[in-house]
Amino acid sequence: MAVKPRSAHLHAGPGFRVKVNFQRPPQELIKGFADFPTPDISDLLNRLYAVDREIRVLTNPDHRVCGAACTVKVFPGDNLMVHKALDVLEPGDVVIVDAGGSKMNAVLGDLISTKARHRGAQGFVIDGLVRDLPTIQELVDFPVFARGVTPIGPLHRGPGEINFPICCGGVVVNPGDIVVGDAMGVVIIPQQFAEELLARLRSHAAANADYYESVKKGNFSNAWVDKILVELECPLIRGVAPSAATPASATPVETAK
Repeated sequence: MAVKPRSAHLHAGPGFRVKVNFQRPPQELIKGFADFPTPDISDLLNRLYAVDREIRVLTNPDHRVCGAACTVKVFPGDNLMVHKALDVLEPGDVVIVDAGGSKMNAVLGDLISTKARHRGAQGFVIDGLVRDLPTIQELVDFPVFARGVTPIGPLHRGPGEINFPICCGGVVVNPGDIVVGDAMGVVIIPQQFAEELLARLRSHAAANADYYESVKKGNFSNAWVDKILVELECPLIRGVAPSAATPASATPVETAK
């Protein structure tokens, strides 16, 4: 006699699997990105690798993360694989969880955050909700980024995946990609481009510093704006000052390109 529908079974493979190791970037490469705020990194990634702005730091505005991604995908409202990630992560990893942006159950709370801190995790980035925020904040130096908070706790049933590609806030994240988060948001740096990107960031930093110093002194020009407007054939409308005998409503305009 059938006692349980086959559709309720979990099946080994896609959707229910754990990869226990993966190639991480060198630590010196990862540390290099700690010198740069997320807007600078996002600019040089053509503004396409910043996660949804609703995923923000909840623990302290001064908290930052900069580490290799240990990726977790969960069924919304379940955190079985988040617990298992504690056995898989390496010190310095950022555990980044795809909970599908669910606004129902929290994915984690103070207990799992405390455990993760003991295991050396640098912090969490959650595309979903958390609970127990005040006691997570009492950990002082453990950053948590998420969409918000709820008192509703998670279940522990699966399915889920660890260290396979996920989507967090609209951005694809692979295990070993570099996650940088600060008070302005979170950006994902694809591992295969990290070295070249860091070199470009350092090159741009000096030029940007010189430009900003000039702006602070009032020494700048907006000629580049006019150049773009001309190239795009944007009309510049100049109103003609009305004479005393001309009603304002009858004032002619001159259009110039």
